[in-house]
Amino acid sequence: MVVITGAELFTGNSLMIMSLAERKITILKLLRSWLIVYVGNFLGSLLVAYLITESGLLDMNGGLLGGFTINSAVGKITLPFQKAFIRGILCNWLVCLAVFMSFGANDITGKIFAMFFPIWLFVASGFEHSIANMYYIPAGIFAATNPVYVEKAISLGAKPEIINNLSWTSLFIANLMPVTLGNIFGGVIFVGMGYFYAHKK
Repeated sequence: MVVITGAELFTGNSLMIMSLAERKITILKLLRSWLIVYVGNFLGSLLVAYLITESGLLDMNGGLLGGFTINSAVGKITLPFQKAFIRGILCNWLVCLAVFMSFGANDITGKIFAMFFPIWLFVASGFEHSIANMYYIPAGIFAATNPVYVEKAISLGAKPEIINNLSWTSLFIANLMPVTLGNIFGGVIFVGMGYFYAHKK
């Protein structure tokens, strides 16, 4: 959807490193673009997380979906830094491959086929995507204000003390920091610069 509609996604924009390497943009323009898109993606993710929470959808199955949402967020903030970083690398390696491959298609059907499998693989593998986590963790934070959802999360195996650690601080420090760094590394090194030098001549 991002590629076809011409929207902006921070992780895919790691490929802008190729324009920097070709000296079509400056490092300041690259960093400015990354910052604006990152903040925009964060605000959009917050809006969606808030709307989903307020929609009542998390009440499904007696609040079990709300409990699962909390558990998902807890799982992400308890990842050790190194594992979150590596999962971030693996994720954006695939995301940027999907975007890069879509450039080879001339129509929407071709773009969808080019992008579907790498994206499906990263989701199915449980890799870490910083922008997706900007939804999952805030949704868990919002859900954790509902005692019914918290009770369901505990019944699913979450520890109350870890649920209490679910906060905006843990979102940024425990997850977004290592995952974002990993996403940048995976997209820039393994796809952007890798293919730039491979196709340079």
